[in-house]
Amino acid sequence: MKKQIIITLKYFFFITILTGVIYPLFITAISGFIFPVKAGGSFIEKDGKIAGSELIGQKFESDKYFWSRPSAIDYNPMPSGGTNLGPTSAALKKSYDEKKQNFIDKNMISDPSLVPNEMFFASASGVDPHISPSSALLQIDRIVKARGFNEDKKQKLIALVNSMSEPRQFGFLGERVVNVLLLNIKLDGLN
Repeated sequence: MKKQIIITLKYFFFITILTGVIYPLFITAISGFIFPVKAGGSFIEKDGKIAGSELIGQKFESDKYFWSRPSAIDYNPMPSGGTNLGPTSAALKKSYDEKKQNFIDKNMISDPSLVPNEMFFASASGVDPHISPSSALLQIDRIVKARGFNEDKKQKLIALVNSMSEPRQFGFLGERVVNVLLLNIKLDGLN
């Protein structure tokens, strides 16, 4: 019996070291070699400082910037998650109505049916870095007004959104998207 316990403990420590130390270090080394930027967190620098990660949504509230999707976790990637509110939730309905009215009012939208629901609901992770090009284009008039852009700069801003639209993954999965952090960094370059 004592011999079996010793063998079991040796096997336990061997598997723990193999799967808990050696394998993760091996995979980390391979990913760092093959995908160095992604393995390093896909950090974006602006003026020599890290502005954020290309993979994690950021909080933008100023009228001078494109807004990200709402976040149930205030864009904190540590607890990453949604609200877990169901379709019959009064809290979800109230939150949806408030976000919708705010987006419509701030962006001077005459037809509320044009606004994609993504601007009123948080993603499952709560840190989705993308919005649809149509959501970005609906925010242009607000940004133009807040920054005092003329018609020429407005057209450049529309062209910027269109040029930064990423295609569907593998050409058929999902929808076209725009990374809000990258878009806002380019937006600052238009001034």
